[in-house]
Amino acid sequence: MRTGIKKAAVIGAGWAGLAAATALHEAGAHVTVFEAGRTPGGRARRVVQPGFDTLLDNGQHILLGAYTETLALMRRLGRNPDTPLMRRPLRLAGLDGRFRLSAPTLPSPWHGAAAILAARGLSWRDKFAAMRFVRSLQAGNWNPPAVWTVAELLRFRHQPDNLVEKLWTPLCLAALNTPPEEASAALFARVLEGTLAGGLRDSDLLLPCVDLSALWPDTATLQLTMRYHNTVRQLRIDEHSVIINNGERFEAAVLAVPPTIVTRLIEPALEAHGAGAQPLLQALRSFDYQPIATLNLKLAQPWSLPEPMMMLREDRERSHLGQWLFDRSRLSGRSAKAELAVVASAARALAGMSKEAAMAALIEQVREQARAGGLPAMPAVEQSELFIEKRATFTARPRQPRPQNATPWPALTLAGDWTDTGYPAVLEGAVRSGLHAAKVLLEEY
Repeated sequence: MRTGIKKAAVIGAGWAGLAAATALHEAGAHVTVFEAGRTPGGRARRVVQPGFDTLLDNGQHILLGAYTETLALMRRLGRNPDTPLMRRPLRLAGLDGRFRLSAPTLPSPWHGAAAILAARGLSWRDKFAAMRFVRSLQAGNWNPPAVWTVAELLRFRHQPDNLVEKLWTPLCLAALNTPPEEASAALFARVLEGTLAGGLRDSDLLLPCVDLSALWPDTATLQLTMRYHNTVRQLRIDEHSVIINNGERFEAAVLAVPPTIVTRLIEPALEAHGAGAQPLLQALRSFDYQPIATLNLKLAQPWSLPEPMMMLREDRERSHLGQWLFDRSRLSGRSAKAELAVVASAARALAGMSKEAAMAALIEQVREQARAGGLPAMPAVEQSELFIEKRATFTARPRQPRPQNATPWPALTLAGDWTDTGYPAVLEGAVRSGLHAAKVLLEEY
């Protein structure tokens, strides 16, 4: 009779891998984490960049009040979420002053309805169309046809162009990192359900005041055996163990790396399994990816924004492709000068430009829209750094195959925001995937 896992491995120290490792540790296992890099967090990690007063991230992220598993995990690790996260009611405000939506303190779903009805920059036709759209999703149990894209859903529900431009498209890009013409309507509806139909505080914005590794991954590593700069190049798998690289044997393992790496590591073993393993192999090979660009700026003088997070209006003809602007100095409280982050989701166009041209276009976008919004002139840029995560998330198309956590081998599970979490590729999905991957292993023992 099995008495539990005593020795486990996790490959990948991103949010999914560390969530799995934490759950296995809590169950009594000694856990070794293999990480090719030198910093925990994966695609949501700290980056040390000379010239900035604050530690940067490889991409700006936010959390939501509905991220229950992530917040619970932080508390189990002794991290009170109220300390490293700035919690604010849902508020979307355009830097140019053309749009504003703010949720009042009312029970759900009235807070969402009141926010839409009081929004600035939407006509009454837009507002009533938005209300009808949300009601139609609710009436359909938040389950639009699986084959529809977000654009098809919006057209079917007769959403006006102004509403699509100012509200639905920015939300789609932020949540799914996929343009509405390609994005899954089912996943978009899932996001709206979690924020508009949940509890009052589920729609709150949780803005990190520390770097993403310090949010909780750093704390998680303290109870684990971490092997940084350690790339796993070979796996041997049998029913009762996983052998890594040089022959080190573990009773169980979690693969928490991108699908391309998973495929490389387990493809030979999957092919030996025959036709039964083909659906998993096909799913792993089916992913396409979208980049996210983050431009970090340090200004020569202080410059405060009206909100710590603000919306930017896109103008694709001028390569003004930023969608969100973050006041990093306000969030961290650690810089006398202004430090900002400009974020562009689904950033293939920016990724195709030279670094200098992309940065110049985004800086020009911020300057112009701040001036249009009545803000003081933006000070000179003292330091700038553009990060483009080329495979930030999978393209969230309708009916995209996504593997389950289990594999054909009881001793090996998969974890990552690309597994079938029911969420798009967001931080909460990564954490839930890791926790469930650990649970599947523990149930085998």
